[in-house]
Amino acid sequence: MEITKIQLKDLIENHLKQENGLNEVMEMVLNGMMKAERTEFLSKAAGNKGNGYRPGKTYGNGKILELRIPRDRNGEFYPKVLALLREQEQEIDQLVSALYGQGLTQSQIGEVFDEFYGRHYSTSQVSRMIEWMREDVAEWLSRPIESYYPVVFVDAIHMKVRRDTVQSEAFYVVLGVTPERRREVLAISHKPSESATGWKMLLRQLADRGLQDIGLLVADGIKGLETSVGEVFPGTPVQWCVTHVKRELTNHVRAEDKPVLADDLKQVFRTYDPDDSPDKGWNRWQEFCDRWSSKYRKFSRIKSEPKYRNCFTYLNYHRSIRSMIYTTNWIERLNRDFRRVLRMRSSMPDEDSVITLLGNVAMNQRAYSRRLPHLDKDETLFGGGKAEP
Repeated sequence: MEITKIQLKDLIENHLKQENGLNEVMEMVLNGMMKAERTEFLSKAAGNKGNGYRPGKTYGNGKILELRIPRDRNGEFYPKVLALLREQEQEIDQLVSALYGQGLTQSQIGEVFDEFYGRHYSTSQVSRMIEWMREDVAEWLSRPIESYYPVVFVDAIHMKVRRDTVQSEAFYVVLGVTPERRREVLAISHKPSESATGWKMLLRQLADRGLQDIGLLVADGIKGLETSVGEVFPGTPVQWCVTHVKRELTNHVRAEDKPVLADDLKQVFRTYDPDDSPDKGWNRWQEFCDRWSSKYRKFSRIKSEPKYRNCFTYLNYHRSIRSMIYTTNWIERLNRDFRRVLRMRSSMPDEDSVITLLGNVAMNQRAYSRRLPHLDKDETLFGGGKAEP
């Protein structure tokens, strides 16, 4: 019996009124289109025949569509409509990953699709969609790196992770400056807490990926780090972050003394004098501690601590780059971008989820493609050499 267009329209309309009717109609239409496409294909392929069907799945209206994909005996047929569906799925996956990378949670992404597209995705479906991001980040973080980086900044950012309880855990971040004066995130790794041993393990991993030499390493004064760096990359000069030192000392004086202390510290850690040197800087430090020790005993205790000598390593280099290398500001700006993405989440389910998000942020730092100014004026670091520690 031949069905007219009007009768077919009525049948479809009645079927759409049933529960899950839209998806069933979509399945029938897609299966019919693929079958017709195979018939057309076989009519032009001599010696080839149909060979049944294979099951397949795709998304439609927020639910799984069960498909019967036609096969041919020679394995040459692939439905064009199926290719279009796959392209659409890839676009949706990329959109989901972009939203996830901007800080939305998996449940929030499902709500966005439900509100704007009328298609709801469960957290498990969203998790599947961002799987390509996880793989992309994992591949990027294991890539080979340059053998020499003139400047390397290291810092740890702490994020809350859910296990039996929710606690802050350390995520180690390494930011390098290439000989071409571009910034590049070299590593993001996880340890429950930050330690010199943890940094040594990560530095060894960088060596395994191709790193042979570091011109200058800038850090925030982690106890024992200088020794760990020397064991992996002997002779590497270390610069303690001056901003951290200033912050530490400011917290040890009364509120009324803070402005005066800050002005004194500006003179201790000055950057503008071309004839300055680490020895001169150390002498200013001693005089500074003598002045303040009469009021705060702490300054007499730290006056001769060897670790503070590392605060003046930056004076070995050209004055035009000193303000760039005597603090961890660059990597702390990156950490702020990390926190922006994670601020909508009270905690993360595991360390891999954190690394995926941080890696995605790091990979998409547009500013890192631009060359940094003035660094090439220092031939010690950017001429292939190294300053004496």
